[in-house]
Amino acid sequence: MSITRRRFLQGTLAAGAAASVPFYINKALAQEQTLRIYAWAGYFSDEMLADFTDKTGIRATFTPYGTNDELMNSLRATDGSGFDVIMPTVDRVPGYLDFDLVQPLDESRINWNGALESSIAGSEVGGVVDGKRYFAPSDWGTEAITYNRRFTNLDRSTLSYADLWNPDHGQGVTVRGHSALVGIGLWLEREGRLPHPLLDSYKNEEAMRANFDVILEEAIKHKNMLVQFWDTENEAQAAFRTNGAIIGQTWDSTAFRLQQEGEDIAYAAPREGALAWMEGFVIPKNAQNPDAVYELINWYYTPEAGAMFVAATGYNSTAKGAEALLPEASRKFFQESYTEDDLANLWWWPIQEPWYVALRNEYQDRYLSA
Repeated sequence: MSITRRRFLQGTLAAGAAASVPFYINKALAQEQTLRIYAWAGYFSDEMLADFTDKTGIRATFTPYGTNDELMNSLRATDGSGFDVIMPTVDRVPGYLDFDLVQPLDESRINWNGALESSIAGSEVGGVVDGKRYFAPSDWGTEAITYNRRFTNLDRSTLSYADLWNPDHGQGVTVRGHSALVGIGLWLEREGRLPHPLLDSYKNEEAMRANFDVILEEAIKHKNMLVQFWDTENEAQAAFRTNGAIIGQTWDSTAFRLQQEGEDIAYAAPREGALAWMEGFVIPKNAQNPDAVYELINWYYTPEAGAMFVAATGYNSTAKGAEALLPEASRKFFQESYTEDDLANLWWWPIQEPWYVALRNEYQDRYLSA
């Protein structure tokens, strides 16, 4: 099953008018020890941690990571120990099951009334395996085109991933290696230049390798335009802030945060579709305080916590009612970044099986070292 952006919109609009949902806690066991959170850098501000402790009485520590691969490697190195909750993207969850690193959720302990129905349904692909749910959706966002309006001249009505590689940009482009290859693949597919449909090739290693061969050749042609590869949020921001990037393929949060610094930065979805992802709460198999994880999820599924998350990250919360509490800057960024057509045309990342991740990393390494 796939989830469309229109379904997200319907869920969000309905939630905007929702009253604050009740917050139920059962914290006796959870309070006995500290909750250890392992999540993306910037996802838990001091304000959020303090509010969680104030609402539940549970102490929490936050350790950041920068990539899905870093998260996976950390859990594999410790056999699913060291942390009580992690926040992978939903397409990567089946890979954790392959290595027996996570445990199914007890859905009866989660206040699902606080989460957007569209996010619950949309996370079934990847988040539910063999009838068991391992993933409680927390947020979603996109990766598309960030650009400096002072130094670029883009027609948003015809914008394409191909526009990143306009020679007029000189050496002023920043991209993340593996997702840039996907963006180039979507551009080449639109022009009929791939040997196999891109989405279908995620299910067939031979077809994906054939596609990547074509994609990599095109990517290397334009590599001289790159001012920097990025891998983490801080690196993407630095590309624009200090290293001379004027256009790039980045997360939406990159553009949002640069805008908040007063930079003349815009964000737009290309005609091929912005790359869309969803993240959520997952419990490692050897978590020491799973009781506290359910309190964290239920705390997060309140409008106030969801709004704090959006204010801290620029991403979209799955908590009902969060949108009504957002700062004006967050609402304005969303409205200016997406048209209705963009929102109906998101390209959701498919399940990334371990064979695909290995193959993707192989071609990314070849791209970076070319």
